Amino acid sequence: MNIFFTGLLLGGSLIIAIGSQNAYVLKQGLLKSHVFLICLICAVSDALLITLGTSGVGVIIKQNPEWLKWISWFGAAYLSLFAIISFRSAFSGETLKTATANTSQNTKTVITTVLALTFLNPHVYLDTVLLIGSIAAPYSADDKILFTFGAVSASFIWFFGLGYGARFLAPLFAKPSAWKTLNLIIGLVMLWIAYGLISR
Repeated sequence: MNIFFTGLLLGGSLIIAIGSQNAYVLKQGLLKSHVFLICLICAVSDALLITLGTSGVGVIIKQNPEWLKWISWFGAAYLSLFAIISFRSAFSGETLKTATANTSQNTKTVITTVLALTFLNPHVYLDTVLLIGSIAAPYSADDKILFTFGAVSASFIWFFGLGYGARFLAPLFAKPSAWKTLNLIIGLVMLWIAYGLISR
């Protein structure tokens, strides 16, 4: 159980941060739009990457740093586009209610957006595949399974908690100023992450 909780705490500490993926989950949670699907994709993606890391795939990625470089440029371009959309929403005078009424993203668009925000961010590989993978390396096969299960559990707890917990903030974000602030913050976070990806 100690090994399980080690994985749980490590996984939690890595994903509980302001990032493009979390910002999108929060916004869609407030809109109550495709929440279960988004949370499931995020959690399963993390589970896949963590499992790859603890099974030794991280070594391969570490030996091919140019892969992360290409992902960085694609990710920066996508995040910049997402930031522009967020800024446009911020200055359109929307509230949570009108944004909900105008939500037109279909399932295909939502899936594409979540996958892009997840897999076009090199930090996700550094955190899940390389970092978690390297920490799990000294464990025995049985202990590695417990550690992996703990880290994966943290992702499921966090994403579903964030997605469904966001609706408790809905009364606050019914105010135009709060919704504008959220969209501005999301846009700035996207640009900050995009800059970080290409400036390394």
